[in-house]
Amino acid sequence: MNYYEQNRTSFLEGLKTFLRIPSISTLPEHKPDIRRAAEFLVQELRSAGLASAELIEGPGNPLVYAEWLGAPGKPTLLLYGHYDVQPADPLEEWKSPPFEPEIRNDNIYARGACDDKGQTLILVKAVEGFLKTKGALPVNVKFLIEGEEESGGGHITAYVKQRPPRLAADAAVICDTEMFAPELPTICVGLRGIVYGELHVEGASHDLHSGVYGGAAPNPIQAIAEILTALKDREGRLQIPGFCDRIRPPSDKEQAAWARLPFTEEEYLKEMGARELVGEPGYTVFERTWARPTLEVHGIRGGFTGEGAKTVIPARAVAKVSMRLVADQRIDEAIAQFKSAVAEVCPKGVSAEVKILHVGDASLTDPDSPFIRAAAQALTEAFGKETVYTRSGGSIPIVGVFQKHLDIPSVLMGFGLPDDNLHAPNEKFHLPNFYRGIEAVARFLEIVGQ
Repeated sequence: MNYYEQNRTSFLEGLKTFLRIPSISTLPEHKPDIRRAAEFLVQELRSAGLASAELIEGPGNPLVYAEWLGAPGKPTLLLYGHYDVQPADPLEEWKSPPFEPEIRNDNIYARGACDDKGQTLILVKAVEGFLKTKGALPVNVKFLIEGEEESGGGHITAYVKQRPPRLAADAAVICDTEMFAPELPTICVGLRGIVYGELHVEGASHDLHSGVYGGAAPNPIQAIAEILTALKDREGRLQIPGFCDRIRPPSDKEQAAWARLPFTEEEYLKEMGARELVGEPGYTVFERTWARPTLEVHGIRGGFTGEGAKTVIPARAVAKVSMRLVADQRIDEAIAQFKSAVAEVCPKGVSAEVKILHVGDASLTDPDSPFIRAAAQALTEAFGKETVYTRSGGSIPIVGVFQKHLDIPSVLMGFGLPDDNLHAPNEKFHLPNFYRGIEAVARFLEIVGQ
């Protein structure tokens, strides 16, 4: 029995302790919890054998940094994760409290279990095994763990942009993605970028009585609906001029690989709990979710939303919207195109303003990179099946930041599952994936060192 098998119980207890900290970065009242989570990681890294572990203070939540550079001539890996989590709402839909981890059917249920506390600890424990048993690693490592991934990542982005020499590395390793299916080891080689913002629409100077003014007064909520439906038609086609001009389509080889993945639309629908699939005509599900841009509405605020009736025409309304970008689309250009399109379709009687909250570049990694090939070998050995390559419809903005400012590829070795309920009630992490993930990352470090 190796170190990783012998210490599963202590690994699990550490994960439970980590998950009990409600480190929600989007809610200011959880600032103390954010610091507790960061300090927990510093202690974990130090006890793993990285005496250099420290907090990097700056504008925003602290970064956690640690390094071990005792392998001269060997590659250096930048190990990334995040300790912040999404809010747990709606609380009434959780079967067990979101910050009191509970194990059911080999799954641990808690907010952050998979995204990304469990997967961040995989990296820490993989390194720990070498330092505890051999006193050395086969490669050089630098940990950089942030606390704002769920709220924009401002601090880490500013820090990486400075390109401090301490961040120099050959590749980044990130465990914040999912396996395509249970027992199927997966490397993600492409991520969509994101532009997240708010659409602010104003009509009259104050709320109006709908009986007295209805039929003559502009209605900002109605205007928001008209703007949004003008930007995406009923079939799901984006109507933003120029927005899709730069898209790099997937290669024939990649399309063929996607077609071999174990996937049916029926199972996908069941996973979503939806009645039928929607989206751009003429594209497969993988194209629509991995290789095409989107415009989505996340919430509309305005007027009266309490119980009972109040006949009011609101003076203003806000819609939260995001655009997912794909390879070769440019953030600044996409924002300009979106703002121009909003201005073009804005109804009379109201003003519309777009406010951008956060952005992240799309990324594509060459599957023939030696680091990707090493990861594929390690995963295949750990899971006993050939590793598959996918893209993700989601965004991990730091991948684009590492690519742009450090000029390094990112190896996305994810151990989540499609039904892990990220950002939703009853988030979980499959514990066998947690344990095998630790061993897979350890094997990856070994292969890279060779």
